[in-house]
This record gives sequence, structure tokens and C-alpha cells, in this order.
Amino acid sequence: YKVLFVTIEMRHAPFYGWITDLSALDPTSIVNIFGLLPFSTAGLPDLVNLGVWPILMGITMHVQMSLNPPPPDPVQAKIFKFMPIGFTFLLATFPAGLVIYWTWNNLLSILQQMYIMRSVKKASEKG
Repeated sequence: YKVLFVTIEMRHAPFYGWITDLSALDPTSIVNIFGLLPFSTAGLPDLVNLGVWPILMGITMHVQMSLNPPPPDPVQAKIFKFMPIGFTFLLATFPAGLVIYWTWNNLLSILQQMYIMRSVKKASEKG
């Protein structure tokens, strides 16, 4: 678990756009309107600094979970409903590289599941 925070390969590794260090938190924040306002949110708690990538991760996680069939247990269904919200705030405190990875993984899983569902539907229509 701790290796995610101390991985030397990600240290100061830039990414596209505003991410200049994959080992640091997403520098944008909903508090300063994603960098449009000229003040730093460094003094605020990490959970308040919801950046663009954690929000995208939460959205893609919600879409991915909505493509799955609902669980039979109602308690489990409630947990799955609020899980993307919890993970959005949890991953806001993680390095941007991990959040970007998780977001792309969700997006590719969504595309894969949509492709499989479409293929199965076409096969069942043919007979």
C-alpha cells in the first residue's frame, strides 16, 4: 500500500496538461474552480481538494457499476450505489498517476463491457 506513495519512477514524471508530477495529488481543485482562480489550495485538507481526475474517476466508476447487473442483496446494492462517491473522495488523496490509471481502467472496462453486450445481443437476435 505504501509503495503507491513512494514509487520513485513516478517522482516528477510529467503527464499531459496540468499534471506535472504523477506522484503528487491532482493540482486542480473544485475549490479554486479547477485552477481558474489564482489561489493555492495547499493549506486546505486533501479531501476538499477534489481535482478533475478524481471526479472523472468517480463518474467512470459509476457508469461501469451501472452496466453490471444489480446484486441480489439489497444491502449490497446500497453499498454499490455509494461506492463511487466514497472512492472519489478517497482517491482525491492519492497520487495523480494512480487516479489516472484507475480512470482509464474504468473507461476501457466500460468500452469492453459495451462491446461484449452488443456482441451477445447480436448473436441472440441471429438465433
